[in-house]
Amino acid sequence: MTSEEIGAAVLQMGKQARAASHALTKLSTEKKNEILLAMADAVMAREVDIIAANEKDLAAADELGLTAAMKDRLRLDHDRLAAMAQGIRDVALLHDPTGEVIREWSRPNGLEIVKKRTPIGVIGIIFESRPNVTADAAVLCFKTGNATILRGGKEAIHSNRAIAAALQEGGAPAGLPDHSIQLIPFTDRESVRFLCEMGTYLDLIIPRGGASLIEAVVSMARMPVIKHYDGICHVFIDKDADFEMAETITVNSKTQKPSVCNALETLLIHREIAATFAPRIAATLSTKGVELRGDETFCQLAGVEGVIPATEEDWKTEYLDYILSVKVVDDLDAAIAHINHYGSHHTDSIVTKNADAAARFQLEIDSACVFWNCSTRFADGAEFGFGAEIGISTDKLHARGPMALEELCSYKYLVSGNGQVK
Repeated sequence: MTSEEIGAAVLQMGKQARAASHALTKLSTEKKNEILLAMADAVMAREVDIIAANEKDLAAADELGLTAAMKDRLRLDHDRLAAMAQGIRDVALLHDPTGEVIREWSRPNGLEIVKKRTPIGVIGIIFESRPNVTADAAVLCFKTGNATILRGGKEAIHSNRAIAAALQEGGAPAGLPDHSIQLIPFTDRESVRFLCEMGTYLDLIIPRGGASLIEAVVSMARMPVIKHYDGICHVFIDKDADFEMAETITVNSKTQKPSVCNALETLLIHREIAATFAPRIAATLSTKGVELRGDETFCQLAGVEGVIPATEEDWKTEYLDYILSVKVVDDLDAAIAHINHYGSHHTDSIVTKNADAAARFQLEIDSACVFWNCSTRFADGAEFGFGAEIGISTDKLHARGPMALEELCSYKYLVSGNGQVK
């Protein structure tokens, strides 16, 4: 397609989404839930088609240079589709925040003011690799009355098309307004630019992917952006940590699913306990197949072969793989300074029996999620009780941390009077 054709197609989708957003505001919660259940059924009814489409993407994975971890994120099977369908059903069970009264009050002049949650309108979501994002993003936006324009990466284009078609075709007979969920069907990079420049029809854009994608979207966007940035997550093992707990949390944070944004990327160890804990954790992680990249002190203490000297780049890298950078720090202050300097403000955890140290860590770490004595893998909308999520926002305004239904709403003021003038 030519640039002009791509631009015209994206613009038409924007116009259609704006019309759909008005229709969505008229749907009751009960109707939206009925449509969601129909979407879930459609995903399973089209299982053969969706998995066949996914196999096309997997066949092209090597040519695109996808790592093993990225292939795993891309892969769909019966269990993953069943989980996707169940996730849609779970969203139907969640409380609908739209129309919820946040606050109401009266003024001395008799005006009655109500602050009420409303849909944002039209949301564009740009994402990479994981086809399940197509369903998660679409149904969360739909539940909150938002029309959605989705733009996935080329590595999952066949899967994304099949999932989006299932949602649209399944929801339509149940009453889904036309064009409520639209997927840009081509992967030309120009489509991202046109989407970002469509300020007339797009109210918000959410990029999910690597740093280069997010930086490009931020530089081009003519509407607000909520960033799902890198997950450079840390665990700090304090001098007062329980070693068994520290080992369990470290291993879970790193290896339970290393390809996701809330996986551990840098381990920090207090110097006072490093001589004991460093070789213990190095041995355990090595048996799990984790490549270790350590500072000079950790390399000396690890006691296992194959530890690679860490570079400056390692402290600011999101590996999304069985790779972990490890640093021995002098104290709590040094750990906090390292995390605030190198972290991505996503999720960081301290392991300690010292409540005062934990309190300082949770106060001074500038991240969306700050944990005490638990795995970074709990930075997740479902684990927080929010249901499915649209991503983990590393921004500070409007939405921060797991973005669920409330974060996909704006609000407006409804003011009622009886003839007052100023």
